[in-house]
Amino acid sequence: MQVFTSLNKEYLALRKQTGDTCRLFNKSPSKGNLKRIRELFLECGEGVIIEAGFHCDYGNQITIGDRTFININCTVLDAPIDEGAITIGSDCLIGPNVQILTVSHALSPAQRLNKENFAAPITIGNSVWIGAGAIVLAGITIGDNSVIGAGSVVTKDVTANTVVAGNPAQKIRNI
Repeated sequence: MQVFTSLNKEYLALRKQTGDTCRLFNKSPSKGNLKRIRELFLECGEGVIIEAGFHCDYGNQITIGDRTFININCTVLDAPIDEGAITIGSDCLIGPNVQILTVSHALSPAQRLNKENFAAPITIGNSVWIGAGAIVLAGITIGDNSVIGAGSVVTKDVTANTVVAGNPAQKIRNI
Protein backbone atom coordinates (compact mmCIF):
# COMPACT_ATOMS: atom_id res chain seq x y z
CA MET A 1 0.00 0.00 0.00
CA GLN A 2 1.23 3.44 -0.90
CA VAL A 3 0.85 6.40 1.48
CA PHE A 4 -0.61 9.76 0.43
CA THR A 5 -2.02 12.76 2.26
CA SER A 6 -5.51 13.73 1.12
CA LEU A 7 -5.10 17.20 2.67
CA ASN A 8 -2.60 18.16 -0.03
CA LYS A 9 -3.94 21.37 -1.69
CA GLU A 10 -3.89 19.84 -5.17
CA TYR A 11 -5.82 16.77 -3.98
CA LEU A 12 -8.34 18.90 -2.08
CA ALA A 13 -9.03 20.96 -5.23
CA LEU A 14 -9.36 17.86 -7.41
CA ARG A 15 -11.69 16.17 -4.88
CA LYS A 16 -13.87 19.30 -4.73
CA GLN A 17 -14.08 19.53 -8.53
CA THR A 18 -14.92 15.82 -8.79
CA GLY A 19 -17.51 16.12 -6.02
CA ASP A 20 -19.17 19.02 -7.85
CA THR A 21 -19.34 16.94 -11.04
CA CYS A 22 -20.83 13.96 -9.17
CA ARG A 23 -23.40 16.17 -7.39
CA LEU A 24 -24.47 17.74 -10.70
CA PHE A 25 -24.89 14.29 -12.29
CA ASN A 26 -26.81 12.93 -9.28
CA LYS A 27 -29.14 15.93 -9.27
CA SER A 28 -29.72 15.68 -13.02
CA PRO A 29 -28.50 12.39 -14.57
CA SER A 30 -28.71 13.67 -18.14
CA LYS A 31 -26.53 12.46 -21.02
CA GLY A 32 -24.47 15.65 -20.75
CA ASN A 33 -23.81 15.15 -17.05
CA LEU A 34 -23.02 11.46 -17.61
CA LYS A 35 -20.48 12.60 -20.21
CA ARG A 36 -18.87 14.81 -17.55
CA ILE A 37 -18.64 11.83 -15.15
CA ARG A 38 -17.07 9.67 -17.88
CA GLU A 39 -14.54 12.43 -18.62
CA LEU A 40 -13.29 12.23 -15.01
CA PHE A 41 -12.08 8.67 -15.63
CA LEU A 42 -8.71 7.63 -16.96
CA GLU A 43 -10.61 5.49 -19.46
CA CYS A 44 -14.27 4.62 -20.01
CA GLY A 45 -15.48 2.11 -22.60
CA GLU A 46 -18.46 2.20 -24.94
CA GLY A 47 -21.97 1.55 -23.69
CA VAL A 48 -21.18 2.14 -20.00
CA ILE A 49 -24.28 3.03 -17.96
CA ILE A 50 -23.98 4.76 -14.61
CA GLU A 51 -27.13 5.42 -12.57
CA ALA A 52 -27.68 8.40 -10.27
CA GLY A 53 -26.15 8.35 -6.81
CA PHE A 54 -22.64 7.73 -8.14
CA HIS A 55 -19.75 9.13 -6.10
CA CYS A 56 -16.00 8.99 -6.56
CA ASP A 57 -13.26 11.00 -4.86
CA TYR A 58 -10.99 11.79 -7.81
CA GLY A 59 -11.85 9.67 -10.86
CA ASN A 60 -8.51 10.09 -12.63
CA GLN A 61 -7.33 6.54 -11.83
CA ILE A 62 -10.59 4.75 -12.76
CA THR A 63 -10.80 2.56 -15.86
CA ILE A 64 -14.09 0.96 -16.94
CA GLY A 65 -14.46 -1.48 -19.85
CA ASP A 66 -17.27 -1.66 -22.40
CA ARG A 67 -20.94 -2.29 -21.58
CA THR A 68 -20.56 -2.19 -17.80
CA PHE A 69 -23.63 -1.23 -15.76
CA ILE A 70 -23.25 0.62 -12.44
CA ASN A 71 -26.50 0.75 -10.48
CA ILE A 72 -27.71 3.46 -8.08
CA ASN A 73 -25.69 4.78 -5.14
CA CYS A 74 -22.30 3.34 -6.04
CA THR A 75 -19.42 4.75 -3.98
CA VAL A 76 -15.92 4.51 -5.41
CA LEU A 77 -13.20 5.75 -3.05
CA ASP A 78 -10.31 6.02 -5.44
CA ALA A 79 -6.98 7.74 -4.85
CA PRO A 80 -5.20 10.23 -7.10
CA ILE A 81 -2.07 8.04 -7.23
CA ASP A 82 -1.27 4.92 -9.28
CA GLU A 83 -1.66 2.67 -6.23
CA GLY A 84 -5.25 3.91 -5.88
CA ALA A 85 -6.30 2.78 -9.35
CA ILE A 86 -9.58 0.98 -9.93
CA THR A 87 -10.00 -1.17 -13.01
CA ILE A 88 -13.44 -2.54 -13.84
CA GLY A 89 -13.62 -4.87 -16.84
CA SER A 90 -16.16 -5.12 -19.64
CA ASP A 91 -19.70 -6.48 -19.25
CA CYS A 92 -19.76 -6.10 -15.46
CA LEU A 93 -22.87 -5.60 -13.34
CA ILE A 94 -22.38 -3.47 -10.23
CA GLY A 95 -25.45 -3.65 -7.96
CA PRO A 96 -27.04 -0.82 -5.98
CA ASN A 97 -25.18 0.55 -2.95
CA VAL A 98 -21.89 -1.16 -3.82
CA GLN A 99 -18.72 0.32 -2.33
CA ILE A 100 -15.33 -0.05 -4.02
CA LEU A 101 -12.68 1.28 -1.63
CA THR A 102 -8.99 1.60 -2.53
CA VAL A 103 -8.31 3.93 0.39
CA SER A 104 -7.70 2.94 4.01
CA HIS A 105 -6.15 4.41 7.16
CA ALA A 106 -3.48 3.34 9.63
CA LEU A 107 -4.40 1.21 12.62
CA SER A 108 -2.20 3.31 14.90
CA PRO A 109 -4.01 6.35 16.38
CA ALA A 110 -0.77 8.34 16.23
CA GLN A 111 -0.45 7.70 12.48
CA ARG A 112 -4.12 8.57 11.87
CA LEU A 113 -3.51 11.98 13.48
CA ASN A 114 -1.16 12.75 10.56
CA LYS A 115 -4.17 12.29 8.19
CA GLU A 116 -2.21 9.89 6.02
CA ASN A 117 -4.13 7.56 3.75
CA PHE A 118 -3.05 4.25 2.32
CA ALA A 119 -4.10 3.12 -1.14
CA ALA A 120 -3.94 -0.23 -2.92
CA PRO A 121 -5.43 -0.92 -6.37
CA ILE A 122 -8.60 -2.88 -7.05
CA THR A 123 -9.00 -4.92 -10.23
CA ILE A 124 -12.37 -6.33 -11.26
CA GLY A 125 -12.27 -8.70 -14.24
CA ASN A 126 -14.67 -9.05 -17.16
CA SER A 127 -18.27 -10.27 -16.76
CA VAL A 128 -18.24 -9.90 -12.96
CA TRP A 129 -21.51 -9.41 -11.06
CA ILE A 130 -21.23 -7.61 -7.72
CA GLY A 131 -24.49 -7.90 -5.78
CA ALA A 132 -26.28 -5.11 -3.94
CA GLY A 133 -24.57 -3.64 -0.90
CA ALA A 134 -21.28 -5.48 -1.38
CA ILE A 135 -18.04 -3.87 -0.24
CA VAL A 136 -14.74 -4.46 -2.06
CA LEU A 137 -11.67 -3.49 0.01
CA ALA A 138 -8.28 -2.12 -1.07
CA GLY A 139 -5.82 -4.38 -2.84
CA ILE A 140 -8.41 -6.88 -4.09
CA THR A 141 -8.51 -8.63 -7.46
CA ILE A 142 -11.76 -10.24 -8.60
CA GLY A 143 -11.33 -12.73 -11.45
CA ASP A 144 -13.38 -12.92 -14.65
CA ASN A 145 -16.96 -14.24 -14.52
CA SER A 146 -17.13 -14.20 -10.72
CA VAL A 147 -20.22 -13.38 -8.66
CA ILE A 148 -20.07 -11.49 -5.37
CA GLY A 149 -23.17 -12.12 -3.25
CA ALA A 150 -25.27 -9.22 -2.01
CA GLY A 151 -24.01 -7.71 1.23
CA SER A 152 -20.62 -9.42 1.02
CA VAL A 153 -17.41 -7.85 2.27
CA VAL A 154 -14.56 -8.85 -0.04
CA THR A 155 -11.33 -8.94 1.98
CA LYS A 156 -9.34 -11.41 -0.16
CA ASP A 157 -8.82 -11.98 -3.87
CA VAL A 158 -11.56 -13.87 -5.70
CA THR A 159 -10.50 -16.42 -8.30
CA ALA A 160 -12.15 -16.45 -11.73
CA ASN A 161 -15.40 -18.34 -12.22
CA THR A 162 -16.40 -18.51 -8.56
CA VAL A 163 -19.30 -17.38 -6.39
CA VAL A 164 -18.40 -15.80 -3.04
CA ALA A 165 -20.65 -14.44 -0.31
CA GLY A 166 -20.64 -13.39 3.33
CA ASN A 167 -18.66 -11.26 5.72
CA PRO A 168 -15.88 -11.87 5.07
CA ALA A 169 -16.69 -13.23 1.62
CA GLN A 170 -16.02 -16.96 1.30
CA LYS A 171 -16.09 -19.19 -1.76
CA ILE A 172 -19.48 -20.84 -2.14
CA ARG A 173 -18.90 -22.74 -5.38
CA ASN A 174 -17.38 -22.72 -8.86
CA ILE A 175 -19.38 -21.51 -11.83
